[in-house]
Amino acid sequence: MTWILIAVAALMFGLYNVFIKLSSDHIHAVLGAVVLQFVAAFMGLAWLLYLMATQSTSPNFTGRGITIAALAGIAIGLVEILTFVVYGRGLPVAVGNPLIIGGSLLVTTGVGVLLLREVLSPLQLGAIGMIALGIGVFAWDAARTA
Repeated sequence: MTWILIAVAALMFGLYNVFIKLSSDHIHAVLGAVVLQFVAAFMGLAWLLYLMATQSTSPNFTGRGITIAALAGIAIGLVEILTFVVYGRGLPVAVGNPLIIGGSLLVTTGVGVLLLREVLSPLQLGAIGMIALGIGVFAWDAARTA
């Protein structure tokens, strides 16, 4: 079941980037990010209200959880604005998305290993290295042909 959720999440994240690219020529970057965030917030709120109505428990949270979620919101808000800007400047989604997602993979892996003390197998580290190399080649070629 987890793999199905991962596949759907990957599909939605890919569509998210395609929809930003398609709209970037038709809306100001900040306004586009605001619209996107409002729609996402209303979807989340509807799901939360549904869960609260159908389950006998209230959602659990701590102050730390709220703070970290707010920091994630700041990060994704900036990502959305920057994505609208770079796609609005003509960067193809087939180039921008792999660079953004690949770069974020390197950041999250680095934070996971170095700060959160997560352990990766040698095979996993090798795969991350190949991804990093691929991103570097992809970025080099994109810069060379631009």
